[in-house]
Amino acid sequence: MSESAFTPSFDELPEVLPIFPLSGALVLPRQNLPLNIFEPRYLNMVADALGTGRNIGMIQPRPGTEDSEAPPLCRAGCLGRITAFNETRDGRFVISLTGVCRFEVAKELETRRGYRRISPDWKRFASDLGPAPEVELEFERFEKTALDYFAARGLEVKWETIRKLPGSALVDFLTMNLPLAAEDKQALLECDAGAPRADLLNGLLAMAAAEPHGPSGTRH
Repeated sequence: MSESAFTPSFDELPEVLPIFPLSGALVLPRQNLPLNIFEPRYLNMVADALGTGRNIGMIQPRPGTEDSEAPPLCRAGCLGRITAFNETRDGRFVISLTGVCRFEVAKELETRRGYRRISPDWKRFASDLGPAPEVELEFERFEKTALDYFAARGLEVKWETIRKLPGSALVDFLTMNLPLAAEDKQALLECDAGAPRADLLNGLLAMAAAEPHGPSGTRH
């Protein structure tokens, strides 16, 4: 996916970021994440974001803390910019976030209108604002691993369509959309884009295909 004319420069990244803590949900740079927003605090967040740069930070709660009222956050997430939205008659926002740049949490700030906010540190992931890294996959090996994983998990995947994506986009699409454990998704998010993430994903899929599983994203 090419850079948008609306993609901010490093100096334009926000100093304060509203966050949406959601286990198992990632957005990665240049990828799109659809979201259905209905909780009052997150309706407030989206409404405010639409008037102030359209920025939302997607971040996972630390695994095992998801049921807390204000769960501790993982150390890193990714800024998503609202690039499409609709209002529904029953009071929801249906939005699409396009990933811009990953961040580390420098400090959590006071809540506003019910939603959490942070001060993000962008330095570690500044390269996210450059071109997508090229990935030369060992495609036959990667495809076999992916198909073994789909079969082991009983997933119906339109692989003939997905496999046509460029290497980097393919890896990031699978990272975002497969029902991997939250800690595995976090490791993939924090991993360097390109070949390192491709190698990590290949290893995680191979291990997941070989292990017995319970409900989606859980291990026994």
